[in-house]
Amino acid sequence: MDLSVKIGNMILNNPILTASGTFGYGPEFKDYLDLDRIGGLCTKGISIEPRGGNPAPRIVETASGMLNSIGLENCGSAKFLSDVMPQIRDLKCAIIVNFYAYTEEDFVRLAEILSVDERIDALEMNLSCPNVKKGGSAFGSNPDLIEKLTKSVKSVTDKTLIVKLSPNVADITSTAAAAESGGADSISLINTLIGTAIDREKKTFLLGNKIGGLSGPAIKPVALRMVWQTAKAVKIPVIGMGGISSLEDVIDFLTVGAKAVQIGAWNFINPSIAQECVEGLEKYLKERSETLNELTGSIKE
Repeated sequence: MDLSVKIGNMILNNPILTASGTFGYGPEFKDYLDLDRIGGLCTKGISIEPRGGNPAPRIVETASGMLNSIGLENCGSAKFLSDVMPQIRDLKCAIIVNFYAYTEEDFVRLAEILSVDERIDALEMNLSCPNVKKGGSAFGSNPDLIEKLTKSVKSVTDKTLIVKLSPNVADITSTAAAAESGGADSISLINTLIGTAIDREKKTFLLGNKIGGLSGPAIKPVALRMVWQTAKAVKIPVIGMGGISSLEDVIDFLTVGAKAVQIGAWNFINPSIAQECVEGLEKYLKERSETLNELTGSIKE
């Protein structure tokens, strides 16, 4: 059964990936699943310099999901390349490095830094961060800015460039089209929804940062709708995520047009879920005598 998928210049062995921020740098999960069996791992977000993240508490459980306010804590680009990459470069799965910055100049600089390592297969650009030069609004909420930023980053790297979109916008298709116009090789969505939680007795916020990102099964209907709309609006491959917790969820995202999927919050519940979905997808397609290509985008409208 051929489950391979082409995203830009990157060939995935299968369409099952892990989502940034839920899988550490990769080695943390080696005792729970065979990393060589999944299509690829997406590292936690990397910044130019190390970042300590937001104040605690940083995680709150919600109905059918979780709120996180980790604040993009990471070791920084230099330590990532010198200490982390040697631990994962021999894996057979694809290595996708999520990266973020707060100015266009730093996005470009970071893309240049990461592109030096030949083992990195793709860069996933996180556009949910505030643009400090534009009053703090998120990069991902402005189509013109998305197109310009994507074009600038694409000009300095030969890596497959995936643009990760925020769902916290009025029209997801306009931001997706902007990324495509800027030269993105692929689009991934959705990132977390913005939410909060309180202690009603103490009348305080439960997160140290007050607000956080909502993920988990609760957001799947929103994610599925946005992936379906985006897959129809652009010609480049769409990577779907948001609330995937089972093989059935994977099938749903592929059916509405996603070329690949990323599993996020459920890694905390079942650390071997990604490999289980690879094996389950193989079995599902064999039993139905269906190819991955036939399944992808097969939704009837």
